Amino acid sequence: MKRNQPQNYQNHKKITPLQHYILMPLALILLILAIVYVVTSKGSLPAFLFLLTSIGITILGMLARMYAMKLQDRIIWNEVNFRHIQLTGQPLDTNLQLRQVIALRFAEDDEFLALCQRAVGEGMAPDAIKRHITRWRADDWRV
Repeated sequence: MKRNQPQNYQNHKKITPLQHYILMPLALILLILAIVYVVTSKGSLPAFLFLLTSIGITILGMLARMYAMKLQDRIIWNEVNFRHIQLTGQPLDTNLQLRQVIALRFAEDDEFLALCQRAVGEGMAPDAIKRHITRWRADDWRV
């Protein structure tokens, strides 16, 4: 994915327009309409089936995003761990939390190891890790 400007702390978060602005709002609107239909029709079978369908669509939309994010987290953990092994010969410190590792992926190699040590030693929050990165390593393949 090509960007108009280099990725940094201010612009690194990703929104998926079809998911965030179309699918989920439509699913929520559908769910609200189904609830209204059930109430106004006094619980008729078609209204109940419409409600179940809308609940299913809403859950599917949420699960699709959750599963993609969980898989991405696992891939990031493995990539960062492999990178740490390449640089040090040792795996990541087991005291690092997943959110810290996800934040560390943005650091270039020259500051990556020092940030890893600080993250463990100081218990740095993910946002603090990202703010301490001076040379940002873009991740344009995010879900």
